[in-house]
Amino acid sequence: MISTDNILALASPSGIGAISMLRISGPDSISIVEKIFVGVEKIKLTDQKPNTVQLGYIAHNNRMIDKVLITVFRNPKSYTGENLVEISCHGSVFIQESIIQLLLNYNCRIAKPGEFTMRSFLNGKMDLSQAESVADLISSNSEASHKLAMNQMRGGFKNDINELRTELVNFASLIELELDFSQEDVEFANMKELNSLLDKITLSLKKLIDSFKTGNVIKNGIPIAIVGEPNTGKSTLLNTLLNEERAIVSSIAGTTRDTIEDQININGVNCRFIDTAGIRNTDDEIESIGIERTFKKMSESEIIIFLIDYSTLNGKKLSYYVDYLNEIDDKFSNTKLITLLNKSDIKSDISIENLEQFKPIIISAKNKSNIESLRDEIIFYVNNLTSQIDNSTISNSRHYDLLNKTYKEIHKVKKSISENISSDLLSIDIKQAIFFLGELTGEISNDEVLGNIFSKFCIGK
Repeated sequence: MISTDNILALASPSGIGAISMLRISGPDSISIVEKIFVGVEKIKLTDQKPNTVQLGYIAHNNRMIDKVLITVFRNPKSYTGENLVEISCHGSVFIQESIIQLLLNYNCRIAKPGEFTMRSFLNGKMDLSQAESVADLISSNSEASHKLAMNQMRGGFKNDINELRTELVNFASLIELELDFSQEDVEFANMKELNSLLDKITLSLKKLIDSFKTGNVIKNGIPIAIVGEPNTGKSTLLNTLLNEERAIVSSIAGTTRDTIEDQININGVNCRFIDTAGIRNTDDEIESIGIERTFKKMSESEIIIFLIDYSTLNGKKLSYYVDYLNEIDDKFSNTKLITLLNKSDIKSDISIENLEQFKPIIISAKNKSNIESLRDEIIFYVNNLTSQIDNSTISNSRHYDLLNKTYKEIHKVKKSISENISSDLLSIDIKQAIFFLGELTGEISNDEVLGNIFSKFCIGK
């Protein structure tokens, strides 16, 4: 499947800029660029030392197009594992297009999305999990998501997976050997040792699978739902946290009928704040749909900020909120609950002793009073989350799916051993586990899967 043609793409963002960069990769890439390049030092590109830069001009028919820098990389020590040339030119769209059109005249074609990285994978420069992390690195928009992508690109859990797969392959070979000599009544595969290996693999897989929740949240941003009854100040709080008038604020109950989302960066992690429709009994069909969405967002959130109107709080409402907060705590036990008593700028004399178990924070969203205490709670959660990031943290849903499939196959093998199932059936389940691990790192792959993965990349990478 490794292509032998020459590919070209604009590697910098399209449009006008100070500098643009074009990449050409393929066996003839250096000689192709040489046809349109005149170096200031009169050094031919084919004679230029690898990993060096040369100043010169792109010209055609005695017409100079631009003054450029040419960087030459030679196989196999390049990003793609092929001969590769990078042209740094001025960021004029006209210049970009002129150079591209020139190169297309010389046995060169426009690269497909992700084709440079695909060639890197196919040429053994990285495995599939590392290749996928390149796209995550490009799209990373926070310190935490960048750290996560860098861990994966440097190898992440690759070595652990390869080690586990190798050990499984060895055992599968021994079982196959037993089947070949089944009439000789010999045992090559020690079932006790296999069980120990399966326990080791199970623990490793469980750790990786469990890490997906953390990795996925960091990659996509921490979802934080702001909920409560109508007119408790949810939209005002959102505007205060974002420091802009993002949501419409009104004294009319039910103003917010759908969720409103926006995000800010807190301690290197993107936090997605979701202003939801006020929770109440209503006959309004549209408002009811909004309330349904509120409960859906609560189930999808990492943090629930529950607002209570402190100014209207009385004994009856207090009792109701205690019951309701206990219900939320039970229903969303894996979600952090932050209770806010809003509108502290309006006097309230009621004792909140019954709410102390929820550690309520008294604020005024309107006057931005004590908002820092809320931020501190969120920061504490964020810091705890980022502390869990290591080389074993996964954030890719494809990896998560394959790890789960592997885990199920390993469980089947363990069950088969305990039930003394024949070695030929045991071998089938082991081979399936090996297959899924191979798919994860790209040891086993097909054109359809690769095409789907790399189609999501930007052109030029």
